Amino acid sequence: MSQDNLDKLGSLMNEIGGEGARIVGGEPDGMLIYGEVEEGAVFAAVYKNESEVVRYYDPTSDLADLLIEAWETGSSAPGMRWSAITYEVNGRAFHVDLTYPEQLKPGEDASDRRQAALKKRYGNKAIVYPPIPDDMLELRRD
Repeated sequence: MSQDNLDKLGSLMNEIGGEGARIVGGEPDGMLIYGEVEEGAVFAAVYKNESEVVRYYDPTSDLADLLIEAWETGSSAPGMRWSAITYEVNGRAFHVDLTYPEQLKPGEDASDRRQAALKKRYGNKAIVYPPIPDDMLELRRD
């Protein structure tokens, strides 16, 4: 990877953290962003430790765009295209883990990997999701 791409990727990681901070309301300490990117699709989830519980926050389209840009930037060399990103903030520092396709376990999907990242980061702490909207429809194959 060229130095220009490394510099751009570093800048994008800062922007991802900034967008995560905006999503959780300003203070990113205790935040986890989990994302997966593949050609034509992005999956993202944002969580924040709130002492007794961990709260889920909906990702924004801006976060999705930043993840795609980081994926494309970091994937300029053959074999360097990652599949998943785990972005953690502790205090004023962040740590990023990238998972590559060959590291994915067969039979696992994005939600399995997200659950594993949550357990690793927060242990068995309860996760609080927003209530399901009243106007949500359930599709069934009856």
